[in-house]
Amino acid sequence: MVEFVFLGVLLLVPLVYLIVAAGQVQGAAYAVVGAADQAAKVYAAAGSGGSPEAEARSAAELALADFGFEAAGMDMDVTCSAACRTPGSTVTVTVAFDVPLPVFASIPGVDLAPVRVDSTSMQTVERFG
Repeated sequence: MVEFVFLGVLLLVPLVYLIVAAGQVQGAAYAVVGAADQAAKVYAAAGSGGSPEAEARSAAELALADFGFEAAGMDMDVTCSAACRTPGSTVTVTVAFDVPLPVFASIPGVDLAPVRVDSTSMQTVERFG
């Protein structure tokens, strides 16, 4: 009985942690895809006032927050074909995110993010606004 309990704990705790970590990475992958897509849409549809990159970053951060991730580990890169926001041009947004480990992220001073997920989305600026 003692061996069963000892081996059960010894084998099940790492297995459960592995499953939780894999779920964290999968959730971050979905969040990054949504963040890149929304940021590209917002940048392509941005009006003449304000900063389109700031609006796109805000949309990407909101998409990450919807999945429960903080935007501190997010990197966003915006590239445009020809000139940005001219009718018919394309906007490409790449969002990358460092996924923190589930338990170690709550320990102050420990920054373990062994997995980096990224996604790219491209939108065309409308020709007739």
